[in-house]
Amino acid sequence: MLLGCIFSAVHDVQAQQDSQYTQYMYNTVSVNPAYAGTRGSLSMLGIYRNQWVGIDGAPETLNFSANSPIGVQGVGLGLGFTSDKIGPSTESIITADFSYTIPMSENTKLSFGVKGGLSLLDLDPNKLLIYNPNDYDLTQKSYSSPIVGAGLYLHADNWYLGLSSPNLLETEHYDDVQVSTATEKTHVYLIGGYVFTLNPSFKLKPAVLVKGVMGAPLAVDVSANALIYDRVTFGLAYRLDAAVSGMAGFQVTDNIMIGYGYDYDTTELRNYNSGSHEIFLRFELGTKLRAKVNPRFF
Repeated sequence: MLLGCIFSAVHDVQAQQDSQYTQYMYNTVSVNPAYAGTRGSLSMLGIYRNQWVGIDGAPETLNFSANSPIGVQGVGLGLGFTSDKIGPSTESIITADFSYTIPMSENTKLSFGVKGGLSLLDLDPNKLLIYNPNDYDLTQKSYSSPIVGAGLYLHADNWYLGLSSPNLLETEHYDDVQVSTATEKTHVYLIGGYVFTLNPSFKLKPAVLVKGVMGAPLAVDVSANALIYDRVTFGLAYRLDAAVSGMAGFQVTDNIMIGYGYDYDTTELRNYNSGSHEIFLRFELGTKLRAKVNPRFF
């Protein structure tokens, strides 16, 4: 069913192609390069998402990122890798991030970031159910395209606001197939969150992510996470006209955190899948600039 929905159109495909995460609040650097190094420690995150379980060819995403300050005042660096599978296509993305942070006041900082990298797209038509293989040239193909992104990240000890685009370039694939062209549009992200310290052992953080791309409806994610004793996290999220989610996390040690998220579709698609699962592992080390890991809740 999913593959038919994706490949039945013979006109330009214009949609939101960037990887989607329920626990986006832990994976900010993937969409905003200005976040790199702002936690003040070496931060490594691995996240796996299995979307729409039960549907053949449904999206499956694996993401790994690492970012850190480097000892030069205000400078942060990051590296990222994403493997995104959907139907007969597999996209592998390799990126590098650079950020520079300047103080705006005693507690507020503004970070500027740029992202560069390469996208590798492979199409395997053998995974398709082809009714008429003579319609057009469906052979295995590989494509590559550059990635150039930028972002701003304004943050203090208890709040943050960011605006970014992980790839400012528009790329067309399958140009040699005259009846079908897939176009990757520029995505723009607006993120924000605020941490309320209700008492020394309980913090509450509402957050929002708004994603816009020309040719597709605005995507809005709102969430609320609670942190208890700086160890246990649980929360709820809602993706506008798409899904409701539950999240839980545990700070195993000062350096290691694990988390899990589950999505339940609110669209008709819920009749054909058993939800989406997401798990992440974060590992952090103190740096020369900060002997301990940053306990900040974002």
